[in-house]
Amino acid sequence: MTDIIAPKLGERVLDPACGTGGFLTCAIEHLKKQAKNVKQRKSIQKNVAGWEFKPLPYLLATTNLILHDVEVPNLLFDDSLARPLTDHKAKDRVDVIMANPPFGGVVANNNENNFPQNFRTKESADLFLILMIHLLKPGGRAAIVLPDGSLTGDGVKQRIREKWLTDCNVHTIVRLPNTVFAPYASVATNLCFFKKGTPTKEIWYYEHRLPEGQKSYSKTKPIRIEEFDAEKAWWPKRKETDVAWKVKIDDIASRGYDLDIKNPHREEAKVEYSSAELIEMLQTSLEKSSKLLQELKKDMA
Repeated sequence: MTDIIAPKLGERVLDPACGTGGFLTCAIEHLKKQAKNVKQRKSIQKNVAGWEFKPLPYLLATTNLILHDVEVPNLLFDDSLARPLTDHKAKDRVDVIMANPPFGGVVANNNENNFPQNFRTKESADLFLILMIHLLKPGGRAAIVLPDGSLTGDGVKQRIREKWLTDCNVHTIVRLPNTVFAPYASVATNLCFFKKGTPTKEIWYYEHRLPEGQKSYSKTKPIRIEEFDAEKAWWPKRKETDVAWKVKIDDIASRGYDLDIKNPHREEAKVEYSSAELIEMLQTSLEKSSKLLQELKKDMA
């Protein structure tokens, strides 16, 4: 995502949900290669910023940046959703946003009331999307991770997507396999690339497939940067292939701005398991259920 967005020296880079600082360190290393003197190196720590609400990730992000030669990490220990959207003025806007906002969670402290009424929701990823659109300068660009749940749904979700596609050119969505974030999350996720200032006319989709012979990602077999060589080669002169397709905005609008569009070039693959694998999966599920029940009993006691 950093290689594609390619932040430049002098640009302000922000991750409003920085966690342990993975995006920030990638941006820093990318910018270091452009720096030709000490002054330019020092400008990096001022222009690369992160916000994080949880104490431990904030501490780890601070340590992470220090280990990447940042003397004074530009990190804010704060809840990104706690401020009214209108409090973020033009001077707060940035050139680049890279983020993997929390998803699947419910926002606390009635933070949804900090957003315009027609965009209020308890889903954290959707609120972060509105925040990030607002924080980008005109012409600013972003690369973010979003779950399938943010690409579909009606009501407020549809209104948020319509604003996104109207205010920004959402030019590319890379669809990832379900297990990229295993074991922390098993939901399907997407890498979304967009630029603020012009409406979307068409969206290119790219289906990132598992390496041949591999059924899923895991802690011991995580996704690797080399796997994205195919996307990087396709990116400059993109054309339709068995894993890449484009959809016009009129077609997307007729779907209620539903962006959960499957690859039209192939049928959905059916996952087949042997009896032994099914039994093992059932046993694992039962063991997890039993463990959760024991914890619940302990809490109630």
